[in-house]
Amino acid sequence: MEYNHRSLEKKWQQFWAENGTFRPAETTDKPKYYVLDMFPYPSGAGLHVGHPLGYIASDIFARYKRLKGFNVLHPMGYDSFGLPAEQYAIQTGQHPSVTTEVNIKRYREQLDNIGFSYDWSREVRTSEPDYYKWTQWIFMQLFHAWYNKEADKSESIDSLTNRFETSGSEGIYAVCDEDVLTFTATEWNSFSVEEQQRELLKYRLAYLRESTVNWCAALGTVLANDEVINGVSERGGYPVEQKKMMQWSMRITAYADRLLRGLDTVDWPEPLVEMQRNWIGKSVGASVKFLLPQLNDIEVFTTRVDTIFGVSFIVLAPEHELVDALTTDKQRVEIEGYKEKTAKKSELDRMADTKTVSGAFTGSYAKHPLTGADVPIWIADYVLAGYGTGAVMAVPSGDQRDYVFAKHFNLPIIPISDAQNIEEDADPTKEGRYINSDFINGMTYEEAVPALIKRLEGLGLGKAKINYRMRDAIFGRQRYWGEPVPVFFKNGLPYLIDEKELPLLLPEVDKYLPTETGEPPLGRADGWKYQGKYEYELSTMPGWAGSSWYWFRYMDPTNDESFASKEAVDYWKAVDLYIGGSEHATGHLLYSRFWNKVLKDLGYHNEEEPFKKLINQGMIQGRSNFVYRVLDEEGKGTNVFVSYGLKDQYHTVPLHVDVNIVYNDVLDTEKFKAFRPDFVNAKFVLENGKYICGTEVEKMSKSKFNVVNPDDIIETYGADTLRLYEMFLGPLEQSKPWNTNGIEGVYKFLRKVWRLFHDAEGNLFISDDEPTKSEYKALHKIIKKVEEDIERFSFNTSVSAFMICVNELSDLKCNKRKILQDLIIVLEPYAPHITEELWALLGNEAGTISYAPYPVFRSEYLVESEFAYPVSVNGKMKMNLSLALDLDAKVVEEIILSNADVQRYLDGKIVKKVVFVRGKIINIVV
Repeated sequence: MEYNHRSLEKKWQQFWAENGTFRPAETTDKPKYYVLDMFPYPSGAGLHVGHPLGYIASDIFARYKRLKGFNVLHPMGYDSFGLPAEQYAIQTGQHPSVTTEVNIKRYREQLDNIGFSYDWSREVRTSEPDYYKWTQWIFMQLFHAWYNKEADKSESIDSLTNRFETSGSEGIYAVCDEDVLTFTATEWNSFSVEEQQRELLKYRLAYLRESTVNWCAALGTVLANDEVINGVSERGGYPVEQKKMMQWSMRITAYADRLLRGLDTVDWPEPLVEMQRNWIGKSVGASVKFLLPQLNDIEVFTTRVDTIFGVSFIVLAPEHELVDALTTDKQRVEIEGYKEKTAKKSELDRMADTKTVSGAFTGSYAKHPLTGADVPIWIADYVLAGYGTGAVMAVPSGDQRDYVFAKHFNLPIIPISDAQNIEEDADPTKEGRYINSDFINGMTYEEAVPALIKRLEGLGLGKAKINYRMRDAIFGRQRYWGEPVPVFFKNGLPYLIDEKELPLLLPEVDKYLPTETGEPPLGRADGWKYQGKYEYELSTMPGWAGSSWYWFRYMDPTNDESFASKEAVDYWKAVDLYIGGSEHATGHLLYSRFWNKVLKDLGYHNEEEPFKKLINQGMIQGRSNFVYRVLDEEGKGTNVFVSYGLKDQYHTVPLHVDVNIVYNDVLDTEKFKAFRPDFVNAKFVLENGKYICGTEVEKMSKSKFNVVNPDDIIETYGADTLRLYEMFLGPLEQSKPWNTNGIEGVYKFLRKVWRLFHDAEGNLFISDDEPTKSEYKALHKIIKKVEEDIERFSFNTSVSAFMICVNELSDLKCNKRKILQDLIIVLEPYAPHITEELWALLGNEAGTISYAPYPVFRSEYLVESEFAYPVSVNGKMKMNLSLALDLDAKVVEEIILSNADVQRYLDGKIVKKVVFVRGKIINIVV
């Protein structure tokens, strides 16, 4: 019987599906292990060979843990709300759910073909009402919660209102808006319902307020920072501008310190951890007010209050609320032009651009809080309205960017120690208010900072403060294909719908575009009102909403009473291994940690962090091929194509060509003619009778014609070959190029495994004889090697070790059951189909190899009993002699000196001594 991957792989995939092979036990004494992949958005393009890399790695680990006796949860689902399906709906009129269903069906088929050990009974889809019901429910919990800084946790908003009712706002230590009111219990109880709700909105974790957002008019929606690249939308490349809108936000900043502390408790890649630390951006410093005569003072945050005497100008974000009032008539045209230019940049672009110097002067001045000096007020796009206070004090003598700005605009550069009193500007009602740098001269930094903060606090113009770069997360998108927000509006204020009315379903609309009056697409829903009279929220939730809690739903996916039962979350706790891309570092992973902590605070589970260990898989890049089109004298393309080695003899331009019509870099010229209609009459300049293509490693994409479909690989070589080859390409965390040319060797390896079990005629040929020492040695080397490799996620080195082991066993002509049965158990995580078939052929009644016990490594089989000693005479190597390793020096000397070959080398010379180092050398000194 020959190895037929097509028939046996379909056979075992069907077996696993029909028998629910990979469903974890509901009750068991086994330890649990939760392996999770970042679930995909199901695009219409399907999977290419780069996509399954992380899935294969996680599947190997999940299968290995089952063999090691763990109760493994390894689920899969789809992040199925998304902008691409909506854009397609806009273009075609087809409901996004239809497109999504077609795409999911395609993904599922491809995933099944690769042989993953997913428990498909737990599949989730974020766009299904029975799933997003609980996304909406979690939003409700956030809306109904506030952050008690005293307890360092979130609590129900009811606890806050109870305190307001009994003691007013006194003693409330909360994360909240800056403009909260101060009131007594009597005053609170006298407030109207609307007044109370308006004040509570300043404390809620989910709240509504005016925010600066990335607005993409072409897509009709707000975009997150990570959805904007170089000022345009990541999807479609449409212009994006900064715009102020009423938006739902999540008070993630309340958790900034806990998010930082949590990074010290997880096993994550250090670069990713550092990205989150930088994104959160904790800074310890001081808040300082620069005085404005007729307006609210300008508040700045600084980590170097000791440099305050070197301030020579102030820079505001162009969106700062005071800019219009501060702008003089003379400067208004310049300021408005600069603001308009800035609005076209994303915040990420503004933060990243450190080389361009730009800004505009408002024409106004503020008073320095300590010296009384007039400080000019500028605007510049490198200052962000949402970070800190949207204003910075510029110290050119102490900061490089301030220095470059000052030099560019010819602004003064004041040495920090040279600031003088401005006696003529002193306020006569506050004698001695203004001071100069002599105040801190002679102090150390540690002495100066508290002294300055104390001085500022005494004047009511400053205080010590901790600031974070991270801002509250925008939680609204003006689009259709997302979760409806379970909120209605009454007298202009938001209220939650009743929990019993969840899920709030997406209504039907005539088009998936904003209304003619600029409302989001949900505004098109006919008669869509709460209780027939109150307006619903028309924005939908962002793409990250459904993915911020999905690992919980896998624990208990069909529960109608809660997002997951207490028993389920108490058992599965947190994800033990999470594999996915590093591009989610400051999006999904941060929001997931945030929601996890909120749900913990509110008593729904007990884990502070959702993902214990995280691995970022690298990218499998495409290996592009090129043909070289000859250009005519005018530089226009001809229909002549010259082979790579001859291209320098012609004037040519390279063109990408479909890698699927290139074999070992040799172009199939007939298929090339069919590649594009204009190539049907192509002529070729060959070298040695072949057309050789150029190559380059690039990102795998359809536009480069370098996409390799896993379906094609599986059809030709099988899923087991694909799995092994993707691991063989290199370390999991590193990017590496795909090259189909190398896959043949892996396929040959699997056929060699198959032949170990069969004779020349293809019949099963297994012996129950006791294995030899060499056979045991080969087996236990691979048991040890693979166990160590999998535990440290070094899958590529295991594949090489398998090949060496099978070669050794083939050379030994090993067909012993005791050896081969354990070998296929060790191989099973990598190549589950062929090992299932061989397990069954060996007559095992368990039905599946998936739960066989992993072989126990026995070190004694690797202990060498003999050693081939190099024998030297006066330090010159003469021969090798195999001796037992347990012989003592006296016996070794007797054997050596009685050996005929040794005597020949000695040629009758008298031996002075024999130097013997066990397991190393023997040297005869004459």
